[in-house]
Amino acid sequence: MTDPVDAWRRLAGTCVLLDGFHALKHAVRFGAEVPVAVTADRRAALALADELAPDVRGTLDALLTEVPYETYASLVPRPHPTAVAALAVRPSRQASLRALTDAARRAPVVVLDQPRNLGNAGAVIRLAAGFGVAGVVTTGTLDPWHPTVVRGGAGLHFATAVERLTVDELPRGPLFALDPEGEDIRGLKLPDDAVLAFGSERSGLSAELRARADHLVALPMRPQVSSYNLATSVAMTLYHWSATGGAVPT
Repeated sequence: MTDPVDAWRRLAGTCVLLDGFHALKHAVRFGAEVPVAVTADRRAALALADELAPDVRGTLDALLTEVPYETYASLVPRPHPTAVAALAVRPSRQASLRALTDAARRAPVVVLDQPRNLGNAGAVIRLAAGFGVAGVVTTGTLDPWHPTVVRGGAGLHFATAVERLTVDELPRGPLFALDPEGEDIRGLKLPDDAVLAFGSERSGLSAELRARADHLVALPMRPQVSSYNLATSVAMTLYHWSATGGAVPT
């Protein structure tokens, strides 16, 4: 039997960290390959599975190995309250690109243009998974698979395509960019194959992406309020898409 700590240390540099029970639960639920999973309290982790994830309880039972708390804590940047952690194989870039460029795409792609905040990026991926969008793309230097982003996304990276691309590599589809000078979104119906672009928390859309936009779109906002949080803007836009005919998977 392979020692889980040895396996962890061998794979840590090439796999995605799933930090906490919920990240592991979602990753397993959406088909992630998980070569190693540890917990400091196996009984508590399986009790959570019984309560919150009976659909994957058997898989988690087979995956989880109990280790001393000190060992668990040494494997992660900061211990999670559930004392569960795992490593998952990241989907290939080719698989992500296939999903993002699917000619028959029936849900939008969300683009985060040069985002800066790791937690916001994770929250957006969680939203995207909930709305069933085709994928989330980041431009710029932020790695959307950074452990902090995966933690913020609760492991839901595996429920949608997630990739970092340049503006020139963006998927096909009408590009709707969120901008205060744009047309009020309440008068629009966003098509299912839309590419929805959101600027960074500090400086908004880059000039390159703004120039590529087919439509500039604005969210309703009280005068003298500077902006919404990035994840809030994405949530409002995706809700508008779904409420005006977009098909959220059931």
